Amino acid sequence: MIDLEYARKNYKEYLSKYDLSNDKAKLKVEHTYRVAEISRIIAKAMNLNQEKQQLAELIGLLHDIGRFKQYEMVKNNEEVTKYDHGDYGAELLSHDIRKYIETSKYDNIIMKAIKNHNKFEIEENLSEEELFFSKLIRDADKIDILFECLNIFWKGKEELIEQSKLRDEICNSINKNQMIEIKGNSINSMFTTLAYTFDINFKESYKYIKEQNYINKIIARFNFKDIETKQKVAELINILNTYIENKIKN
Repeated sequence: MIDLEYARKNYKEYLSKYDLSNDKAKLKVEHTYRVAEISRIIAKAMNLNQEKQQLAELIGLLHDIGRFKQYEMVKNNEEVTKYDHGDYGAELLSHDIRKYIETSKYDNIIMKAIKNHNKFEIEENLSEEELFFSKLIRDADKIDILFECLNIFWKGKEELIEQSKLRDEICNSINKNQMIEIKGNSINSMFTTLAYTFDINFKESYKYIKEQNYINKIIARFNFKDIETKQKVAELINILNTYIENKIKN
């Protein structure tokens, strides 16, 4: 069995090295604990045994361990352009993993899952279990990002979202069930996040998203001003919800 209390204790000790008064760092800590819980919930829904549920939760706990160095680098005006928190997290754990789990039998699974959790695509040539847990942590991470879309992102910037207009490339990508890469504070960046729906791996994850009603609740936050945009939003939300329903059925 995996001693999660041991892992949490040492994770808190690791965090104590960093300035958690930073808003981004505080939000990331909260995100971490939610992702750990979501990972366990999904693993349980998939009828994994208790130890594998604990492994899923541990990976959730450690998945963003590389983020905090990045925040400190930003604070110190250091170059972070090429910094990848998934890669750094895996590298860090290659030296310190015994601080979080006493057995070595899951080391490769943990490090591969953390390395791949933030990539646009999972690397090739993983073992069956490495691939499985990489998919599980990616699902849990994206599910919590939807939670943040509903409760955290764009606070105070609602008007920017409401007044912006959907770009054709966004509509085309959603119609094709494709991921999007656009950042910012606009309706287009919001749909970039909603398009994470197309990169979820497990039926149980889709069930969780549906139960939380994230897609509809996120859209309900906003009163879009442009009539054409309102119509397009309704069409795209229908596509997303239909996609979720089909993934649950199949």
